Amino acid sequence: MLDREGFRPNVGIILLNANNEVWWGKRVREHSWQFPQGGIKYGETPEQAMYRELEEEIGLRQEHVKIVGRTRDWLRYEVPDHFIKREIRGHYRGQKQIWFLLRMMARDNDVNLRLTDHPEFDAWRWHDYWVPLDVVIEFKRDVYQRALQELSRFLTWPAKGQHGERRHSARYLRQPHGRTQGGGGKAQQQAQQPALATATSTRPATPDSLVLVPDE
Repeated sequence: MLDREGFRPNVGIILLNANNEVWWGKRVREHSWQFPQGGIKYGETPEQAMYRELEEEIGLRQEHVKIVGRTRDWLRYEVPDHFIKREIRGHYRGQKQIWFLLRMMARDNDVNLRLTDHPEFDAWRWHDYWVPLDVVIEFKRDVYQRALQELSRFLTWPAKGQHGERRHSARYLRQPHGRTQGGGGKAQQQAQQPALATATSTRPATPDSLVLVPDE
């Protein structure tokens, strides 16, 4: 569903924990990180689409979150032609997005990246609110900055922990829902070390690894 200018209605989600850190997801089999987002289906309101995408992409339901705020109007980005499938070039220009700021009311273990057969993310972490834009695909950076700036007015910034620490360990695709994510012995910790290195030194996806279609 495109508007007259060739933009597809879409929602973006910035999910906060109690420390005002944001949920930051790694795209499946790529080295780019991003916020959850997805298209608005015909007949849906932006809020309805947001709750559906929240569940499909990270496994959280409406009762797991609280809406803190949303952007006043659409934020648009254009997609370069070489990222668009050839058959829709000339019709599809990009996305226009309503961004929602949510507060997570559930536990970290309620996040489930395997809820659908085609997961969007294979790892996630909590990150400081002002995420590094250089790990976001270039044509989305301006919208990310604008969304973060507009929604930051809803935040009351908490003090850091007792020792000023922040949690930045990555979490990976879960086993079937119900098993805990954390814990594990020495062998499990050693197995995760290479992946953690990827999580702390991310790079944007290359053009060959990302082909956008209107429903992304």
